[in-house]
Amino acid sequence: MDIEDIYKIEDETEQVQKIYEFFDENSRLNHSKAAQVEFLTNLSYIERYLKPGAKILDIGAGAGEYSLYLARKGYSVSALELADRNIEAFQKKIQENDKIDLVQGNALDLSCYDSDSFDAVLLFGPLYHLHKESDRQKCIAEAKRVCKPEGVLFFAFITNDMVILTEFANNSEYFLKGDYDKETFRLDDFPFVFATVERARKMLLNGGIQILHEVASDGASELMAEKINRMDEDSYRQYLRYHWYICEKPEFLGMTNHLLFVGKKWVAIGGSL
Repeated sequence: MDIEDIYKIEDETEQVQKIYEFFDENSRLNHSKAAQVEFLTNLSYIERYLKPGAKILDIGAGAGEYSLYLARKGYSVSALELADRNIEAFQKKIQENDKIDLVQGNALDLSCYDSDSFDAVLLFGPLYHLHKESDRQKCIAEAKRVCKPEGVLFFAFITNDMVILTEFANNSEYFLKGDYDKETFRLDDFPFVFATVERARKMLLNGGIQILHEVASDGASELMAEKINRMDEDSYRQYLRYHWYICEKPEFLGMTNHLLFVGKKWVAIGGSL
């Protein structure tokens, strides 16, 4: 089976399994300086909201980069992942003292977790694998359900508009032959489901999320990876400072491969929505 054959798979669970036989999630966030920008940026927002003893749920945990880092910082971490290959890679990294409860499961069904039980909920993958809006809303609703009323939720998206440029960087014929609508510039939702900033924002607002931050997680880092990876440590630290300076500016939000939205449950008089 090649990557084109995956498109023909109708069952989304099976499709996700096959996708991660082609894409190496185990090294995606850590194989280079440029790759680490997304990870370091997301962590900077997660950690500003965590208190000692916080309970964290990492939904769509991949190969465990966030779960392992946070567990080793002393937090109690539960992690849920669907893909066999990611589960296998994650399990190999877990050490005896790591406080991680790892289970294999689907983000649409979090029935193994009690309502209002986590201080922070990470959703760093599932929303760009679900093709139906109804499934995306169910996923958001489940994440909200298990999050404490005062807890914080973190959502990741892959952006439509920047991906066109990074694809062009790898394929000079992409603008004429690429897999996007040549009039609307809407990417084909394969192998991932892509979102504009406005589409992601609307999705969360419709799901009853109060948005606290909208963040360009990696900005231009993938596009400029070759130069970033050649930086010495002082230059890289200053690049990160620049990236963090601009990553919430509205004029830069769409120019990133990954978006981070930080939010809370909308709270109405008499209870949470």
